[in-house]
Amino acid sequence: MTTRPRHIAHLHLHAVPDKERYDDAVELMSDITPHVQALPPHAVRLDLTSALRYFDLSPYDLVQLAKLRLKALYDIDSSAGLAANRTLAAMAADASAPGDTTWIPDGQAATWLHPRPLTALPGIGHTTATTLGRYGLHTIGQIATTPTATLQRIVGAAPARLLAERAQGHDPHPVTPQEPAAHLAADLALERDCLDPAQHHRAVLGLADRIGQRLRGEHRTTGRLTLTVRYADHSSTHRTRTLTEPTDHSPALTTTALELLHTLGLQRARVRALTLRADDLRPAHHTHRQLSLDPTEDRARAAEAAADRARHRFGTTAVHPATLADDRHHHHATQLTG
Repeated sequence: MTTRPRHIAHLHLHAVPDKERYDDAVELMSDITPHVQALPPHAVRLDLTSALRYFDLSPYDLVQLAKLRLKALYDIDSSAGLAANRTLAAMAADASAPGDTTWIPDGQAATWLHPRPLTALPGIGHTTATTLGRYGLHTIGQIATTPTATLQRIVGAAPARLLAERAQGHDPHPVTPQEPAAHLAADLALERDCLDPAQHHRAVLGLADRIGQRLRGEHRTTGRLTLTVRYADHSSTHRTRTLTEPTDHSPALTTTALELLHTLGLQRARVRALTLRADDLRPAHHTHRQLSLDPTEDRARAAEAAADRARHRFGTTAVHPATLADDRHHHHATQLTG
């Protein structure tokens, strides 16, 4: 069995003002990949390996999509590094100018690493670099070609092993996701200002469906939804509603989300982006559902479960609501979820 090469992205977030906005940025990344590791206060790490098939993008283009989402929804500028492991990705991010992305393709780590100074390696400070410099070791390439036994005599056994491993560009550690988020949010940034109420309606349908899929995939339910609409003049309005009972059922979420949209009375508003946020999350097995004598709901839940199994096997676009069929590819390109 062939192991797929890993693709790890390290993003530096520039001018993030507060913890809440940072948390929003981290949550936004979780719709690109479930393997998101927060590195507060100004960085986030993503394992993109399993997301490439879904988005049908190259690793570099997927990083650009992540950066675009941060800018479009939260006005956060970022620079990024992309490589086969965490250490290389972090080093590539450090080497990237603001707004740029440095990609170290698989198999080119040595070419990129070896000319760089020792201090570019994580954990190598001025004192260690000075000590190694006395022995003529000034670059990562020189460390990579020095026998480990020699390095052990200079810096000690444990530091030498770590130094040799990093100089070779090795880092087997995985990206470790954080604890489940306190909320889920699905975002859609439109390509242009939208005045059409029908498009607003369809956008909210898609967001509610995404929230439902995420909740069921994480075996959680929500007790409260908030719809936020951002306008062309950068202002925004929002409405919040507590559900009659916690749920992960997409039709119930859709009904509430559309009610929130109706209460906003958008009419001819120039809408730039929409966000549907689910709060009051709890484990699904701790949620009690009111019994119903209506067989329609049971059939709907059975169909929903079958659709989720199909998405898990064939990809998240394998099954989608019929009302969203016409613009499925458009949403694939523009839906921003956090």
